[in-house]
Amino acid sequence: MQRLVLFDLDNTLVDRQGTLREWVVDFTARHRLGGKAQQELLDLIGDRAYPSSFEEVRMRYGLTSTADALWRSYCADIAAMVSCPADVLTGLDELRGRGWRIGIATNGATDIQTAKLRATGIHSRVEGICISEEVAARKPQQEHFAQAAARCGTTLSAGGWMIGDNPVNDIGGGRAAGLGTIWIANGAAWPADLPEPDHRVQHTRAAFELLLSDSATRSTT
Repeated sequence: MQRLVLFDLDNTLVDRQGTLREWVVDFTARHRLGGKAQQELLDLIGDRAYPSSFEEVRMRYGLTSTADALWRSYCADIAAMVSCPADVLTGLDELRGRGWRIGIATNGATDIQTAKLRATGIHSRVEGICISEEVAARKPQQEHFAQAAARCGTTLSAGGWMIGDNPVNDIGGGRAAGLGTIWIANGAAWPADLPEPDHRVQHTRAAFELLLSDSATRSTT
């Protein structure tokens, strides 16, 4: 029987924060907004960007472009800037070669998340993609994980794994959905007040190694 593994997208398979900082520098220079605007933009869309975010950007900086035009430009720019490490793409290929069902479980707007998945080549390496805006359910809601599993041709009751960097959305949500969990630390410390993930690793490639070596085990505590 094929095993299921769901991956978060941003800061798990791709470096959203690094790409966003690069975009902010380019955007502020293009519109001659000055250095102060860089931090303001990061504060505004640092966690998540939606079309409505760019109505606020337009109004705050007195831009003549419509919010829709700014959003479409943002999606195109981010798609051109984002990248997925070669060892992560290889890991996805290796898991598929071992018979894993691979899905993406990501919060965010459909336009931008789809653009990133296509630009990096991730979309062609997975069985299912679940984006919160598209399915009207956000991590950590169980419905999001159920939809992600269904798009991979399976169910949560069959078990599987959730891998991501967010302790609440990815790890807490995955755990509540009955999945094993692997946390991508990216140099951060695990919050002391939250239940532990089944595994902690520093980077995504290490999560692949756990699954490929069959050494990933579920916690019984």
